[in-house]
Amino acid sequence: MSMQSTHESAVKHGAGRMGFHAIIDDITHMNWSTLSASELTDVAWAYYYFSIQFRENLEAACRLHPEDERLADLNRGERDTDNLSPWPGVAKPGEKMHHDEFMRRTLMLSPIAEAHRQALEALGRDYLDKVRAFPELTKAMSIASYEDGGLEAVFTAILKAPHWQGETLGAFKHFLAEHIRFDSDPDGGHGALCRHIAPDNRIEPLWAAFREILAKAVPALIAKPVTVQ
Repeated sequence: MSMQSTHESAVKHGAGRMGFHAIIDDITHMNWSTLSASELTDVAWAYYYFSIQFRENLEAACRLHPEDERLADLNRGERDTDNLSPWPGVAKPGEKMHHDEFMRRTLMLSPIAEAHRQALEALGRDYLDKVRAFPELTKAMSIASYEDGGLEAVFTAILKAPHWQGETLGAFKHFLAEHIRFDSDPDGGHGALCRHIAPDNRIEPLWAAFREILAKAVPALIAKPVTVQ
């Protein structure tokens, strides 16, 4: 019988739920279906900085577990890989790159106003400063929570956004859809390669930092809609 993802199992059965599961729920219940194309572009900027953190946390996991063949396999699927190639303007056929590099190039497809870009970059620097301060073990444990259901739930929620016009958003949608495919196989997907590194509530602040950068980059995600009487 196939194993369920950590997040999916916790949501369905209420067993083993931790604080970070509630934060995942908070993110998935943000106002994704009301976002404009420009707001969704800001989500892509915020996610880019998360993708840097993800890569660095995976590198931490590989340093802590250098003989772990499953982590090495996961590493090959996330770093220096062609599994997102090709994509117009981002990746040539067969071109290998880290997934955060794919996101960086994605953002360059549709330039935004200089002042706004600088504000998003400042948010990203603050976010990275915060998450890089965590211990190596905490960073390593976060990977299972990301790959084994957490990011699949978040990406599925983001895809509820109605507007995907433009080159950047087309590439971002490709990134999200492909990662759902990478992670969703309960036996052979990316989650199956790292769920043996069981997370605990030490990773909750990492998820909280992700929620925070999303909310700061796109205030509409948490603003309540105004009801006209």
